[in-house]
Amino acid sequence: MDKYTISFPIRSILWLLLLSLPAIQLSAAGLLTPSDGSLPPLQIRDHQVEVVIEDGYAVTQVEQRFFNPHAMDLEATYSFPVPEKGSVAEFTVWIDNQPVTGEVVEKKEARRIYEEEKAAGNDAGLTEKDDYKTFEVSVTPVQAGQETRIRLVYLQPAHIDTGIGRYVYPLEEGGVDEQKLAFWTADDKVSNRFNFDLKLKSGYPIEAVRLPNSTAARINQQDDKHWQVSIDAQNGQASAVTKQEQESNTGQNLPSGPVYTLDKDIVVYWRLAENLPGSVDLLTYKPNPNGRGTFMLSLTPGDDLQPIQQGRDWIFVLDISGSMKGKYASLVEGVSKALHKLNSSDRFRLMVFNEQAREMTAGYVNADPANVKHYIEALHTLTPNHGTNLYAGLQLGVKALDADRTSALVLVTDGVANVGETQQRAFLKLLTKQDVRLFTFIMGNSANRPLLDTLTRESGGFALSISNSDDMVGQILLAASKVGHQALHGVNLKLTGIKTGDLTPINPGSLYRGQQLVFFGHYWGDGEVEVELNGLLSGKPKHYTSQFAFPVQTDLNPELERLWAYATIEELAQQMEDFGEEADLKQAITDIGKEYGLVTDYTSMLVVRNEVFDRHGIQRSNQQRVATEQAARQQRSQKPTQTRQVDQQRPMFNKPRATLGGGSKGGGAIGPFDIVLLVLLATILLPLKRRITSKAQK
Repeated sequence: MDKYTISFPIRSILWLLLLSLPAIQLSAAGLLTPSDGSLPPLQIRDHQVEVVIEDGYAVTQVEQRFFNPHAMDLEATYSFPVPEKGSVAEFTVWIDNQPVTGEVVEKKEARRIYEEEKAAGNDAGLTEKDDYKTFEVSVTPVQAGQETRIRLVYLQPAHIDTGIGRYVYPLEEGGVDEQKLAFWTADDKVSNRFNFDLKLKSGYPIEAVRLPNSTAARINQQDDKHWQVSIDAQNGQASAVTKQEQESNTGQNLPSGPVYTLDKDIVVYWRLAENLPGSVDLLTYKPNPNGRGTFMLSLTPGDDLQPIQQGRDWIFVLDISGSMKGKYASLVEGVSKALHKLNSSDRFRLMVFNEQAREMTAGYVNADPANVKHYIEALHTLTPNHGTNLYAGLQLGVKALDADRTSALVLVTDGVANVGETQQRAFLKLLTKQDVRLFTFIMGNSANRPLLDTLTRESGGFALSISNSDDMVGQILLAASKVGHQALHGVNLKLTGIKTGDLTPINPGSLYRGQQLVFFGHYWGDGEVEVELNGLLSGKPKHYTSQFAFPVQTDLNPELERLWAYATIEELAQQMEDFGEEADLKQAITDIGKEYGLVTDYTSMLVVRNEVFDRHGIQRSNQQRVATEQAARQQRSQKPTQTRQVDQQRPMFNKPRATLGGGSKGGGAIGPFDIVLLVLLATILLPLKRRITSKAQK
């Protein structure tokens, strides 16, 4: 191949835990080069990012210039992690100094055409998705001594949780693909300029914007609803690598000036004003009054879920497989601190698994000092070995549940199931046998988010994504505020009044404190719509209702069509994971991907010369869609920020939104489970970071 925030004591505990973690070396997204050094690396000269977050979704545009300093033409392959709920909607390559926008083609056919053009020495580009892990962009040829310019645009929802918005630009490679890591290295150094510019426009006042690990970021407030964040590598955001060091590493002469390494995610938080009301926000796109429209409906409940006071049962399911060597002592240390912080009314059980699973406790034991000491000593006697039978561990944990008590199942593992049952549908069947909540921190980029999200949702628990550049305090507080309150289970949405259809998600699962529900769908006609949100609260029905109008025509948010399409593709992919790959579901994903210009597991985005598109009968539908979206974004940029709330006349929720302090006023106590979360996250982080460090040093 020639491819190339809280009370002082708890804050102190957390920072002591985090500061004790070793310095880590992270792999970053970038140009892929064979690990054996068979080909010289190309250079990333420029990496420029423009992000616009408004109306509940984010549009991220990335432009890069690659440079080939060698005497022969080469192929460039650039890899970056799949952003959470993000899908590539535009891929443009400059050919003969003119931008050529890609079209979505069935994956195998796109690869075949690309290879044909590559073999003929013709210009071509290809963007493919490697399952849930990465997007890979291939461009050929990068001519000797010349530059190649590309542009990528991807879309994703931008949700608010407990009054906090969060956006991640992923740069850290997740390290989950052992085969890929063995074959490739990533050249992630930018020799000329890295620039990041984010514009945030909100329908509600924003009190603050911050970047936890980007001290060089410039944050400017235009007004209370419009902020801007900018980063330039020359301001020190990226870690500098001297020209001499880089030339020594590559054996190549580099252009004069600084070289920068992009080795950590950019995480942007924004906090909305206090005491905002619960709300329903509606965004629509219906350019033809007589045609079909697309809508995004965002429901932000008020803070009416009550705190939980009674004692709990804790089931720890701990991985003691061979991959835990070097990390097991840290696991025991974290579990020890967690157990010591439980209430006297709490009970716990300990399960361990490698190739098999067994229980260390003889049933539930009270969380008193003597029991905690005894079982921590027992954990210290174990030696990690053998494979990872994740199913057996979860199965034992589920069997240990007591239906009469509030229970939490906490899984601590660093691996992927490789022994015993590994099919997702088997895990789902297991978790639906009893009323169990599975709480999941999805660590880093390229994690198996589809599996973890599914298990979490089906169990009625919740999942939080975590980046190494995150505000760890804030993320843990977010989890603690949810687990310490009631949840609305079995949520469903009902729309009556006009014709609607294709609603997604079909099964939203459970609604925890501070969460926002976002639905996509289609509608026909216009007029008043009755909206009803239903669920079960402590086993009793709970209803919220409102009424408002859907408009006859709107044309400023064409991206909604792709967002609906992506959400629908996620639903279809989930069905295949649950019940097996079916030809009709695969074809449905392929058809939707092609119609709406989205890169999926079965479709890729191909760039070739116009005559090649014509020769293969590939219509330029995505080119037209991109032009429509660009024109709409230009129009929106000239307009003032608007509120999208539609339930002012008949509010769906009566209380203000939840905030991280505890209630809408910002007060509230931190309980024992918060300490468990603090310690558990540090327990997970330490093995993860050591694993990354170990791999980086090999």
